[in-house]
Amino acid sequence: MRKGLLHKPIVVFGSVLDKVIFTHVVVIGLPTILYYCILKSGWNLLPLHLLIPILYFVTSVVVIGEAMTTAIAYSSPRKQKPRLGALQRFLRMPRPYAMQREDLPEPKRPLPRCSLIVVAYLPNEQHIILSTLSYILNHVDRPEAGLEVVLAYNSPMRLPIEDELERLAEQHPELRLLPVEGSRSKAENLNAALKIVTGEVTGILDADHRPNSDCFRRAWSWLASNRYAVVQGRNVIRNSRTSFLTRMIAVEFECMYGVSHPAKSLLADTGMFCGSNGYWRTAVLRRIRFSPTMMTEDIDATLRTLLRGHNIVHDPGIITTELAPIDLRSFWFQRKRWAQGWLEVTLKHQLPLLRSHKLDGWQKTYWSMLLIYSAGFHFVALQIFPMLFSLALTHTEPPAIPQGYVWATTVLTLLSGPCQTLVAWRVRNKVVKNPFRDFVLYCLFIPFYCVFKNVIAITAIYDHLLGNTEWVVTRRGFRESMPTPTSSRAVLRKAS
Repeated sequence: MRKGLLHKPIVVFGSVLDKVIFTHVVVIGLPTILYYCILKSGWNLLPLHLLIPILYFVTSVVVIGEAMTTAIAYSSPRKQKPRLGALQRFLRMPRPYAMQREDLPEPKRPLPRCSLIVVAYLPNEQHIILSTLSYILNHVDRPEAGLEVVLAYNSPMRLPIEDELERLAEQHPELRLLPVEGSRSKAENLNAALKIVTGEVTGILDADHRPNSDCFRRAWSWLASNRYAVVQGRNVIRNSRTSFLTRMIAVEFECMYGVSHPAKSLLADTGMFCGSNGYWRTAVLRRIRFSPTMMTEDIDATLRTLLRGHNIVHDPGIITTELAPIDLRSFWFQRKRWAQGWLEVTLKHQLPLLRSHKLDGWQKTYWSMLLIYSAGFHFVALQIFPMLFSLALTHTEPPAIPQGYVWATTVLTLLSGPCQTLVAWRVRNKVVKNPFRDFVLYCLFIPFYCVFKNVIAITAIYDHLLGNTEWVVTRRGFRESMPTPTSSRAVLRKAS
C-alpha cells in the first residue's frame, strides 16, 4: 500500500493492542522458550549477558559524549566559539569545518533569491495554515533579490479555506499557491514545488512551523562557501504547556535539536535533514528530490545527499517553532512511522554507506551506529526479559560476570539520559521558556519513555514485515500559548 497524506479510519484501540501483544509474544515469548532449551541442554547465556550491557554501554557513551561536546562547544555565552581542540586531539579526530563557525568569512555574494516551500495536507492543516503563512509573509526577512513562498498542498476536495488562501495570495504577490492534483504524500507535494521554485536557496517548512526572521541569512552563511549543501535548523515545541505529553516532547526536542544534532556536526562534520526547517542549495535539492515510497522521505533524502558527496550541517541558531502531537494516539502513529521509516532507510542505505568513498571513517561509524541502532537495538534491548524468565524457569544462576563491568554499564546507562537533559537545560533556547521542572520530570520519565518507544519500534518492525505502510495523519494542536522566534539572537539560553 502506498503511503499518503489521507485520513484513514480511526484505528480501533483493540487492533493496536493486538499488535503489541502479538509482537511481544514473538520478541519475548519465543526467545524465552529458546533460552530455556539452551539452558536445559547444559549451555549458558554468557554471550548475551555480555552483549546486552555492551550495547547499553556504547549507547550511553555516545549520548554522554554528544552532551559533553555540546556543553563544551557552547560554553561561551557571547561568541559561542567551540572549544574542542583537546577533545579532538584525544579522540584523534580531524577538526570538523563546522567547528570553525566563528571563522567563517562573510559571504562574498549577497543573499540571493530564496524560495520557501510550505507543505500541507489541507484537511488537517486548514485551521493553522493561514496563521502560518501570515507569520512567514510578515516576519521572514526578504533578500534584496526577492523571496517567494510556495504553498504546496493536496486535498481530496476543495475546501472553504482555499478561498481565503487565494485572497491572501492576491494581497501578497510573493505567495504562490500550488494545489498538487493526485498527490498522496508530502514527497509528491515537495517534488511538484521543486519544478516551479526560482530561488537559489530553498527552505522547507511544515504547515505548523514558524521560523526566525533571519533564517535565510544564517543559512546562506553556510551555503555560500559551497562546502555544505544543506543547513538544518533547530525545532522547538511552542505548545508545550498544553499537556504533560507536550511538555515531555518539548524537552525531548531540546535534547535532540539542542544537543544531539549539533554534536553530530561538531564531532563528525555531518548532519541530517529533519523534514522541516532545512535550507538547501536548490540545484542540489532538484537532483536529490524526495521518494514518495519511503515512510521518512527526509532521512532517505539525507542519506542520498551524503552518498553523493554533499554535506549537511546543523545550526542551532536557525530556530523554528512547531506544534507537538496533543494526544497519545497521534504520538503513537507519528513515532511508529518514524521507527518504520528509519528501518526502511537502514535496509536501503547501510551497505552503500559502508562502501561509499564520499564519507570519512568517523562519518561512516557515526551513521552506522545511528542506522543499526534504529534497526536492532530495540529488539536486543528487550532480550533481558526472556533471559531473566528462562533463568527463573530453569532455576539457573546467572553467569559469573565481574561486578565492576555490571556496575559500570548500569551507572552509565542510568546517567546518560539525565546528563543529556541537563545539557539541554544548559543550552535551552530563549524562544519558548520551558521551566526547569519539566526537565526534571523528563529525567524521571526517561525509563518509562524508553520502554514505550521500544514497544512502538517493535510494532513498527511487525508492520514493516507485513508491508503495512499506512500513513496516519498527525493531528495538529491548535491551542498555542508561546511566542514565535524573531531573530537568531535567541539561539541558546544560558543558565543564570
